[in-house]
Amino acid sequence: MVESLRRIRLAAVNIDGVLLNDTFSPVIHRFVTDRGGRYTAEVEYAVFSQPQLVAARALGAAAGVDWAPEKVLEVYFRERAAYLEHEPVRLLDGAVELLRRLRALGLATVCYGGLDATHFDRHLGAYADLFDGPRYVCTNDFRPGVKEITTEIFGLRPDEAVFVDDVARVAETARELGVAFIGHPSGFAHGHQGELMRAAGVRHLAGSLAAIDESLLRTVDAEAAAGTSWAATTGPGDAERTGIMEPVDGAAPDGTAAGA
Repeated sequence: MVESLRRIRLAAVNIDGVLLNDTFSPVIHRFVTDRGGRYTAEVEYAVFSQPQLVAARALGAAAGVDWAPEKVLEVYFRERAAYLEHEPVRLLDGAVELLRRLRALGLATVCYGGLDATHFDRHLGAYADLFDGPRYVCTNDFRPGVKEITTEIFGLRPDEAVFVDDVARVAETARELGVAFIGHPSGFAHGHQGELMRAAGVRHLAGSLAAIDESLLRTVDAEAAAGTSWAATTGPGDAERTGIMEPVDGAAPDGTAAGA
């Protein structure tokens, strides 16, 4: 029998980009560049893991279109539907094995993301028994949802949870709260999340789900128990101070769309 972890009790795993393939970055990239915009780390920071209307304002600004956010969302989801005809949503290699590994270590496991629960039911419903509590949490109304999932839904202390996500903004919130974090940045060729995570002080970046193995999870657990999940030298805004994020027209220096 596998010995349970010492401190961490909950693993919160993002749905798109971790358990499922990244079907958002390529469409966002195309939305911006097809309309003459520049796709940069600043654009990703302004759009990713934001409430849909906030993301839509930033996306429209990056693409240089003067549309209401509702129209940006309508066009974006139409273009995403066309993309999915050729690149459908699928489970990533090692996703089910990761979930089983988390549970074998005694962790409650929950999935979360910005789309509603029908997205989870359609693509992960066959594995619903591998999740706990509500099984899936839609975080669109309170993104990124680290605090809400950890303390409100599961009633845990920050040092009792680990989040696995592909977006640096989630890592920043985890750092502010003292929640352990494992990054799984997308392999999208034009993506910037890996560099943004490193700038944010993320210690553990996994290139595959298989890399999130028992050894790594026990290391993360030991760091949580020791209070060393995050280096003391990191702080909010590190990505900007290191010069990784490039300003783009229509985006404010803090990474939000102008007027958002």
